[in-house]
Amino acid sequence: MLDSNKLNLNLQLQRIALLIQYDGKNYCGWQRQPHQITIQGVLEEAISSLDILNSPKLVAAGRTDSGVHASGQVAHFDCSKSIPAYRWSLALNGRLPKSIRIRDSVLQSSNWHACHSATFRRYRYLIYNGCRPNLFVAPWSWHRYQYRLDEGLINAALKGIVGLHDFTAFQKAGSKRSNAITNIQEALLLREGDLLHLEIQATGFLYGMVRLLVGQLVALGEHKITLHEFERRWKGKLRGEVKESAPARGLSLIRVGYKNKIFPENIIFDSFPIFSLSTNDSPPLP
Repeated sequence: MLDSNKLNLNLQLQRIALLIQYDGKNYCGWQRQPHQITIQGVLEEAISSLDILNSPKLVAAGRTDSGVHASGQVAHFDCSKSIPAYRWSLALNGRLPKSIRIRDSVLQSSNWHACHSATFRRYRYLIYNGCRPNLFVAPWSWHRYQYRLDEGLINAALKGIVGLHDFTAFQKAGSKRSNAITNIQEALLLREGDLLHLEIQATGFLYGMVRLLVGQLVALGEHKITLHEFERRWKGKLRGEVKESAPARGLSLIRVGYKNKIFPENIIFDSFPIFSLSTNDSPPLP
């Protein structure tokens, strides 16, 4: 019987970077967990079926939570040289469920790392602000229909969080980080009819950070809290007062940045389109 552990010592390995899309609604997040279906687990099983002499471990740029989507997740693994790098995307897509797609696969040097080499991660949260239900945007958005959200007020709040700050107020319990300091590089809100696209780019994100932040911003946009109250909570690190967390289905990891270009720009930037609803049926603010 072949001993794969001994064979690993003699294998010449190559590092493959993957650009990954997934619909996260039926998965318990990215990270492999016992007795749970996860993105990492499904992908590693598919990779192992193609590289039977090796047991590759897939390393992601960011560990998305249960129910969160990705259109531009990046990950790497080390494998034998039996399959050329560019063919991995096609080979894996033939073995993966339709809820996970590999957009591209490229060869990288052994010292390149999907997580540690990343310079930013960019998330988009989609809010549907129409007063009537819409079946076709429901899986990807949070439906807030009571009031027309005040995007001017939300953008004013977003300007204040850009930069290097302590975001303890937006960190869920259970984080293993030694501190809650992170650098938000860009934060903006774009309205397209009844759809609001909230994009946040940072060097890294805390556990549950974006969903807690969006929950506060929606409360602000509905005039349930004031801008002063929003700033008091996060600047004062008042985690106990931040109770609203946006649902996972509206959140997607859309891009990961690196010092050197990894994938063609047309493959990265068209992977999650900006949706638009031409009609606007939201009620006026009270």
